[in-house]
Amino acid sequence: MFFSPLVTLCFAAAAVAGPHKRADSLSVVVSGPSSSVSSVTDLLLTAAVTNNGAEDIKVLKYGTVLDSELPTRSFTVTRNGTVVSFMGVKLSVSLTDADESAFVTIPAGKTVTAVHDVSALFDFASVGTGAFSFAPVTTFQTAPTAAKISSRAELTTIEAAAAPITIAVTADVAPQSLARRATDICTNASRKAFIDASYTEAKALARGGSSYISSKGTSDTLYRAYWGALAASRVTNVLNAVANENSASRTLSCTDALGACSSGVIAYTVISTTNIYFCGIFFNEVASSRLCSGTSVDSRNIRGGTTLHEITHAVADTDDVTYGCAADQALSDANALKNADNYNCFTTQVYANTVC
Repeated sequence: MFFSPLVTLCFAAAAVAGPHKRADSLSVVVSGPSSSVSSVTDLLLTAAVTNNGAEDIKVLKYGTVLDSELPTRSFTVTRNGTVVSFMGVKLSVSLTDADESAFVTIPAGKTVTAVHDVSALFDFASVGTGAFSFAPVTTFQTAPTAAKISSRAELTTIEAAAAPITIAVTADVAPQSLARRATDICTNASRKAFIDASYTEAKALARGGSSYISSKGTSDTLYRAYWGALAASRVTNVLNAVANENSASRTLSCTDALGACSSGVIAYTVISTTNIYFCGIFFNEVASSRLCSGTSVDSRNIRGGTTLHEITHAVADTDDVTYGCAADQALSDANALKNADNYNCFTTQVYANTVC
């Protein structure tokens, strides 16, 4: 009907996150097979995350160097200062649906390691052979170690210390493929109708958010809460791109093509194709109209908001810096602009404020 390829993981996180701060208690050290390899297929990177503090730390692993199971962006890769395009998946999480497998607890004084095969996650062929710098993603969201995440649980966003490593690839930078289990578009009639409705609602939310900004301006309290001092055009450009999305090749599917529907994952967007895949818990989400009765913006369970989040990955190359509306509002302007969840929370809040 309307879609084109894209992969992003979406989680309905009702939890709110605390302030972004530096965490000297966590440190990350990355090591590789050697300083030089002949092929990208030899690029196995080991990330060691050490808890230097006196208390255990529980970390959401998705989209961090602790997640070696899903094809997420755990590193920023550059060659001669040029960023190498990421080709894997981007995530968002439903914290209330996530079980303990979505987290890693690092005991005080201990180190947890994860091994990453990055050969298929970056477009090495586009820049050719040479020395590549791998900088680990060191933003973590931590949770209370004893309690299950609830709608009132508070996450803290922390930044760990780390240094990049450099590895030269001398010969083979041929593109690698992510393993796929299926490529079929959703054939379940009720789920297809649900996805189609979420797509329509996502576009409506994007148009509503853009119109709100045009009407209220950048001095508006809600605008400043999510976008700070950003020029309005920088935000509306993304929202308008969602509202006007009309790719004939992008697909939306209810089939878990990459096996990425892990605990708490609502949906995901494959960056190399921009196809979007919806996981089972997505179909528990609700229409935008439920914001007027029965749910809240902070619950982040509006199906149109989830689909809008994913489409921003496809049309604007947004990232997943944080999850949760409070965490979104605590971001710097630069991070707010690229954080997909900001567009979700902002547009659903506009709906709640102007329609309900």
